[in-house]
Amino acid sequence: MSNAYAAIAAAAVSVVCAAHPVAAQSYPSKPIRIIVATAAGGGTDFNGRLVAQKLTEQTGQQAVVENRAGASTIIGTETVARAAPDGYTLLAAQSTITINPSMFAKLPYDMIRDFAPVSHTLTAPNILTVHPSVPARTVKEFVALAKSKPGSLTYGSAGPGTSPHLSGELLKALAKIDVLHVAYKGSGPSLISLIAGETDVGFPSVPASIQHIKSGRLRGLAVTTKARAKALPEVPSIAEGGVAGYEATQWFGILAPAGTPRPVIDRLYQEIARGLRSPDLRERLVAEGMEVVASTPDEFASYIRSETDKWSRVIKSAGIKPQ
Repeated sequence: MSNAYAAIAAAAVSVVCAAHPVAAQSYPSKPIRIIVATAAGGGTDFNGRLVAQKLTEQTGQQAVVENRAGASTIIGTETVARAAPDGYTLLAAQSTITINPSMFAKLPYDMIRDFAPVSHTLTAPNILTVHPSVPARTVKEFVALAKSKPGSLTYGSAGPGTSPHLSGELLKALAKIDVLHVAYKGSGPSLISLIAGETDVGFPSVPASIQHIKSGRLRGLAVTTKARAKALPEVPSIAEGGVAGYEATQWFGILAPAGTPRPVIDRLYQEIARGLRSPDLRERLVAEGMEVVASTPDEFASYIRSETDKWSRVIKSAGIKPQ
């Protein structure tokens, strides 16, 4: 960064802080509402309630979760986009927000323009999982099997445009295989179908599937993230298994409406990061298949842009048409 640019940036920060001294010093002074754009239960709801608990403990103000599910998370997300930018209405976001811009021809908000990122809080790797009847124990064996029977194997997901769906589409594109997608209404029905053998393959999250994998009801072949999951260290990544460049992460975070004063954003980030980084919590999350990120607002903004670009390319490559 040039000296001139650095001076301008520093001056801008000073102006913002000076313009919002009360916000910086007194926030929060009333309850905080965290909108979860999915139904109760599941990773997004867990993320929202965990953040609410930590904010309540650390700020002395009650943080409450409000579930506003529907329309592929659009209803709840729009609620926050239209809320007052004062730090008292937040969105418990997840990876779907970077997928929806390419899945829908028109959204009632703009992900970049209408939101201020606070923190990328947690990740939960998906895992390439097969029913025990499928004769594949590695990624290479699975790819070979799929190539020998194009269009015969089926994989289920929580619905079009969800993280498990696009995890499968990314593998199909990179490994050049043909596996038939079967959409279910939610991650629960999709996982049940896989356990029952109604579908051959799935990409459930590690937290949702880890007990079924450990019990032998399902076989986990590889995680979708670059690194192995701490909860399943013996399971390689798909990239390790031979599909170069593969990476898909189911992630969670917190967003505020655009225009929220930066001192308020920074206070939120500091409290959330402090809560998530407590050693006892990190250990519990790892055991459940989730991992703490607690990135800065600027890091989260960059991540959102990169994820949006990546899934746009995958959706176009797969020929998925916007709704």
